[in-house]
Amino acid sequence: MSTTNNQSIYDARTLGKPKMALLGLQHLFAMFGATVLVPVITGLSVSATLLFAGLGTLLFHFLTQWKVPAFLGSSFAFLGGYAAVTQMGTEQGLSLAESLPYACIGVVCAGLMYFILAGLFAAFGPKKVMRFFPPVVTGPIIIAIGLCLSGSAISNCSSNWWIALLAIAIIIVCNIWGKGMIKIVPILLGVLGSYIVAACFGLCDFKTVHEATWLGVPFKMQNTAFAVFQSPNWGLIVAAIIAILPISLATMVEHIGDMCAISSTTGVNYLGDPGLHRTLMGDGLATILASLFGAPANTTYGENTGVLNLTRVFDPRVIRIAACFAILLSFCPKFAALISAMPASTIGGVSLVLYGMISAVGVRNLVENHVDLTESRNVIITALILVLAIGIKYGANDAISIGFTSLSGLAVAALVGIILNAILPGNTYEFPNGEGDVSVNFGGTHKPKKKDQ
Repeated sequence: MSTTNNQSIYDARTLGKPKMALLGLQHLFAMFGATVLVPVITGLSVSATLLFAGLGTLLFHFLTQWKVPAFLGSSFAFLGGYAAVTQMGTEQGLSLAESLPYACIGVVCAGLMYFILAGLFAAFGPKKVMRFFPPVVTGPIIIAIGLCLSGSAISNCSSNWWIALLAIAIIIVCNIWGKGMIKIVPILLGVLGSYIVAACFGLCDFKTVHEATWLGVPFKMQNTAFAVFQSPNWGLIVAAIIAILPISLATMVEHIGDMCAISSTTGVNYLGDPGLHRTLMGDGLATILASLFGAPANTTYGENTGVLNLTRVFDPRVIRIAACFAILLSFCPKFAALISAMPASTIGGVSLVLYGMISAVGVRNLVENHVDLTESRNVIITALILVLAIGIKYGANDAISIGFTSLSGLAVAALVGIILNAILPGNTYEFPNGEGDVSVNFGGTHKPKKKDQ
């Protein structure tokens, strides 16, 4: 396996700087559509998102000893958490801009969970730790993430169903019948195609684009997590932490799946060297840094794993070139304004596909790990996770109040699932568990090989 990786590095070096730069741009395009969509949906800064996706990627490479060819972009798993916290904030009289920093504090604490898990991996090994996060828990949680977000996608689509359906159609056509790079970036093409058509029909307001400058600072201090402590609402801070922290359980398993996918693609066991504890720390620290400055949580990107598989160039320096391009774009407010002018219907159409993909990944996680739903314990855990997450989300209050704070449906479901799995007899899960462990991958293109019969 090491021969394969060395050969790929040698090939990258012989390409020369212009072709290396072109490969870096390709990785930028691969992650671009999904990465900028998260701030558009949540209301976070597009410029800050690009800046800390680039910086987070470079930080991840530093902590993993420059060995792992992974790009870190915006995580969709936390969208439900952002929505829950901002709703709690608006109910208390805060604006969206004032509520988002509270959600960022919750994501910072979620990032700290990566360090805890990394320490547990280093101390006890993956097999003992992962027994608390088997597919019967993580699969339904991932399914619930997508389903809990579905309402917002429908609301955005309702602003103009024709544009939304166009975005969906482009994504489907590119993903099913596209070749080469077109198949790698269907989300980006769906956004561009529907955006251009909407602009041609006068459905976009480009006033802010004309007013924006070409150069500027990517973030404002009033939009960062630090702004909360000027006049803190401690009840909302605690509520945000409780609502978002359990989501990290799903994203950490997603990270493990991405590392498995990259290892399988390159033929190098990155879980052994530099080690899963290092990759977890890199992902967690990137998430903490981004959240502190008002950007979305970061996660390793499956789209870029697909590019690795397509080009067969595994040199991590190519990924670092893409990170530098992202940082450069972040200093252009006019570009961020152009992204923010995207019509809600385009966001809705793309979101409808992405949220469905999240749920589908959860189903795939259950299937590929051969979770036996004829067993009572598995049925009970799965059923309670799904019903609690969806029922509380779309119930009258959208959360469960406990004292001075509230728990989102996803938070309640995750806690109940983990506790039930720990106390109910019959937990026989062992990590790694074949190809199924690779399946936890939001939006990735990696396809695990069929097992030998």
